[in-house]
Amino acid sequence: MQDRVILEGKKFKFTIDRLCHQLIENHGDFSHSCLIGVQPRGVLFAKHIHKKLLKILDISTIRYGKLDVTFYRDDFRTRDKPLVASETEMNFLVDGQKVILIDDVLYSGRTIRAALDALQHYGRPDKVELLSLVDRRFNRHLPIQSDYIGITVDAVDEAYVAVNWAEKSNGNHKIFLHQKKARDERLETRE
Repeated sequence: MQDRVILEGKKFKFTIDRLCHQLIENHGDFSHSCLIGVQPRGVLFAKHIHKKLLKILDISTIRYGKLDVTFYRDDFRTRDKPLVASETEMNFLVDGQKVILIDDVLYSGRTIRAALDALQHYGRPDKVELLSLVDRRFNRHLPIQSDYIGITVDAVDEAYVAVNWAEKSNGNHKIFLHQKKARDERLETRE
């Protein structure tokens, strides 16, 4: 299977806009809510959501953090290579807040389970919701689901979903679907 683009251009932008408006419907001005991007790839998506919400609401701040889950994962000891943790940037507590965890692709649910464990170090939220750009709904290992979904992708285990965030603000963001074997071969040639 060749790489296939499943979302890009205007549809990608409309998806981000729709998700932001859904969040506004449920969280208003975000005075009792916060956004937390799950490191590393969820932070790239969270940054776009955060920036767009500030623009739509015409406000200067929404509590926004970046949460690393590396050592909360249930598989971190089974890796062949040492893991490199990302930085956690949370300058607020989540006690009594509505937390919106943000990740790019919801696959097995293990990353989100790890994020829920890591989040406990910052207090006890009133509610936790999940925002995913891509939901691979048939591949779940744990009973975790998104509250807000950009797109749903039904793909077999051999397929891989990747989000390509263009570096420039006017760049063309894309979501790809490709075979894991092809992805693994590309990663091996980079090492």
